[in-house]
Amino acid sequence: MVSARTSASSPPGTPKLGLRERKKLQTRQAIRRAAYRLFAEQGYDATPVDRIAEAADVSPSTVFRYFPTKEDIVLSVKYDAVPAAGLRARPADEPMVESMRQVTVEALRGLTAEERGELVQRVRLIREVPAIRGRTAENTARDAAMLAAVLAERSGRPDGDLELRVIGAAILAALQEAMLAWVEGGPEADLEALVHGTMDVLARGLTL
Repeated sequence: MVSARTSASSPPGTPKLGLRERKKLQTRQAIRRAAYRLFAEQGYDATPVDRIAEAADVSPSTVFRYFPTKEDIVLSVKYDAVPAAGLRARPADEPMVESMRQVTVEALRGLTAEERGELVQRVRLIREVPAIRGRTAENTARDAAMLAAVLAERSGRPDGDLELRVIGAAILAALQEAMLAWVEGGPEADLEALVHGTMDVLARGLTL
């Protein structure tokens, strides 16, 4: 659904970007920041792409070169919603719920204040804008398949195994609910605590 990581930071060990790549990243960030500011001020549907381009000091064609649709400004970010490398680095015999808890919390702790603010806006838009919510469902299906692949590596089962698909889908749905509860809870809500609570529900087998 929504990753803890955003496009602003690079994980340790990432090769240093060249000047061209840095300029591209800066342009992407400028467009996204301008868009989020305008979405907050006047609403998503009332914000045309040409207004975003003007606020970011680029042309509309530049916006579309980086983001083919307006929804992509919200959803097309440089991160893995399911951090495959992080999951594969966890102990092979560790329950997937615990592995997902650990990599998610680690990612959350690495967020800057700006990244956290963007994450709040992204989750709000996913909740409020049908077009973004629909695209999010597509991304979630992709992420569930990736998570099932990691589970298959651990278990020796085929990628399409139904139990693996159910486990992956349940984990992603649970994290989505944690994110929504975080945004609904306002400034006092603790996202890390919500993630822990959500993973606890899964770990004990969905019992009350």
